[in-house]
Amino acid sequence: MKEEKPDPRLAAIGEKIKRLRVTKGYSSYESFAFDHGLPRVGYGRHEKGANLTMSSLLRILDIHGVGLAEFFSDLEG
Repeated sequence: MKEEKPDPRLAAIGEKIKRLRVTKGYSSYESFAFDHGLPRVGYGRHEKGANLTMSSLLRILDIHGVGLAEFFSDLEG
C-alpha cells in the first residue's frame, strides 16, 4: 500500500490557524478549543495540517474575526 505524502498546503493552513491562536494569547490548542466549543482532538489535527472541511475552517475564522480573503492572502501553495 502506497503512503500518501501530506499536502504542504494543508500544513501551511494549519500553521496559519496555529498563529491565529497564539496571537489570541493561547499557548495551548486544547484551552483554545475548549474555550470556543471546538472538539479538542479535531482542532489539534487542523493545526497539524490534517484535512479539514470548509465549515470547520469558516467556524475557526469566525472565532478569530478573519475573512477568507484575509486568511489566504499570505499563504503560498
